[in-house]
Amino acid sequence: MSRLVDSVVAGLYFAAWRVVRWLPEKFAYRLSDSIGSAMSKRSGKSINRLRSNLMRVKPDFTEAQMNSLMEKSLKSYMRYWCDTFRFPDWSRDRINATVEVVDEHLLMDAIASGTGVIVALPHAGNWDHAGAYFCGKGVKLATVAERLKPELLFRKFVAYREAMGMEVLALDSRSIATLARRLREGGLVALVADRDLSKTGVSVEFFGGIARMPAGPAVLAINTGAPLLTAYVSYTTRGIHIHFQSIAVSEAGTQQERVQETVQRCANNFANGIAEHPEDWHMLQRIWVDQDFKERVDVQS
Repeated sequence: MSRLVDSVVAGLYFAAWRVVRWLPEKFAYRLSDSIGSAMSKRSGKSINRLRSNLMRVKPDFTEAQMNSLMEKSLKSYMRYWCDTFRFPDWSRDRINATVEVVDEHLLMDAIASGTGVIVALPHAGNWDHAGAYFCGKGVKLATVAERLKPELLFRKFVAYREAMGMEVLALDSRSIATLARRLREGGLVALVADRDLSKTGVSVEFFGGIARMPAGPAVLAINTGAPLLTAYVSYTTRGIHIHFQSIAVSEAGTQQERVQETVQRCANNFANGIAEHPEDWHMLQRIWVDQDFKERVDVQS
């Protein structure tokens, strides 16, 4: 039964991938907007979780303001999927022309100097678009992907990102060593880093509550000496906006204390970006650890 369900889920995604790619562009994006708007008026586990997450971000919002934000957020979320399904047909010129970057030199200077660079970012905007933009500039980009079910869909997304020029590693106990090698080779390591509910996640203060975020970007920066940046990706009318900021890696205390403080600094930058563009933070899963929270099982090699 589990295999059957996985096959059906994968089949639905693959069908959407084909159909949305074939539709006229304006119609496809109008359709994604309509679906996002309809979703915002419904309830369900993921929709309710997004609402509760956004209520933490904007606790002073009235019900009407929150309803409006939910509609914008789910339209943004569906725009991400429409982009994803249509992105294989985008030209290099279109990718470049639809990206705005603040402080791009923070990344490109590190690449030019051969030190490598780590970028930590939240689930916001279209991070694949951002990755494709830098791959197009000749940057060697490595990232990780958590192995999720269905397996066929996981493989599809790996192939999708590899076609952009990314190296996609499975998230396991060996990936951190490979990422460290890529940094020493002068590459870019980009990690989505706003959620880790496993026992290895680092507890941080986030919008007045305690959330868990991955230690990986901080550990890599401390162990390799590569500069650490955060990036917030938000949508514009034409494409995406990327805002880079430097993170001063903590130098005081034990390794654990240094990791804790560095992850907290990343979380602070994430919070600033989310507060400014909450509609583009696509967090439809749990992030804060309170009430009936239970840790995930750690990823095994």
